[in-house]
Amino acid sequence: MDKEDARYQKLEQLHERRKQVVRLHLRGTGVMQIVTLTGLSYPTVRKAIDRFDAGGWAAIKPAARGRSKGDGRLLSAQQEASVRRTICDQRPEQLKMEFALWTRAAVMQYIEREFGLRLSIRATGEYLRRWGFTPQKPIKRAYEQRPEAVRQWLEHEYPAIERAARAEGGEIHWGDETALVNTDVRGRSYAPRGKTPVTMVVGGTRKLSMISTVTNRGRANWMIIDGAFNHERLIEFLQALVRDGKRRRKKVFLILDNLGVHHCKPVKAWLAERGRDIEVFFLPSYSPELNPDERLNADLKQAIGSKVPVRTKAKLHAAANEHMQSIATNRDRVRAYFQDPIVRYAA
Repeated sequence: MDKEDARYQKLEQLHERRKQVVRLHLRGTGVMQIVTLTGLSYPTVRKAIDRFDAGGWAAIKPAARGRSKGDGRLLSAQQEASVRRTICDQRPEQLKMEFALWTRAAVMQYIEREFGLRLSIRATGEYLRRWGFTPQKPIKRAYEQRPEAVRQWLEHEYPAIERAARAEGGEIHWGDETALVNTDVRGRSYAPRGKTPVTMVVGGTRKLSMISTVTNRGRANWMIIDGAFNHERLIEFLQALVRDGKRRRKKVFLILDNLGVHHCKPVKAWLAERGRDIEVFFLPSYSPELNPDERLNADLKQAIGSKVPVRTKAKLHAAANEHMQSIATNRDRVRAYFQDPIVRYAA
């Protein structure tokens, strides 16, 4: 009779077979008779009995097979921790490396430079996966941004705006402007490997502007503009915000970026006369990522860019307005913009 090879049994199966051997042994069954009854080889039976005699039932439980955790890794635990800290705290360019992002190639080069260990791309990817690192789309941040100004905003300026809005029964609006064009096709299209898909766009570019605001209560306001965005159009939009605020008995606390038109004299003069109805505050310079309304802009552009490009401004205006109306009627969708970790401070 062919004997069972214990090397190819699952650990649970092997454990049960060893217990079977020991039970027969405790009944006084001889080793060769156990071999015949179980179909196991003599060495397997003998080892199971010897293990039991030496250490009892616990001794016959099979140990995990294969290499132990960490066995065969080139990087030590200290080196791994150092690489993880570096990826989290610094950009490749800060280390005089010719990479804009921490790709596998960049991490591989850094490890070779710092520790003299050359890993393959695949091995580097395995380390990154094991550390819980995943490839992600980076946030764009301007070189000109001042970190101390951002900290001041997050720790002092915005909390003060919140307190003032609460004390006056007001509502905080986050505002921004964006451009819409009919040639902005976004997303990916499936196609056979090596055959790049083609999308059709119209020859003439059609462009519109939009100014909008969102609140963490799920409200959205917008105005689509055909032509240049200037102080007159901004004041027109602010007037609409104030009318809506008066109707709901809510003073408007509006937060904008530092676009030049926001600071121009006509706008300042208009605001100075309406301090009881609206106040405007400004984000730190070069910090668009702190504005939740940027998420609305991305939502709109993704929706417009995923459709067949329109050929006229009228159709572009209609498509943008239709999408904005769907956003405005879905407050949960607007509130979700504030759940991005970077702007959750405003939620």
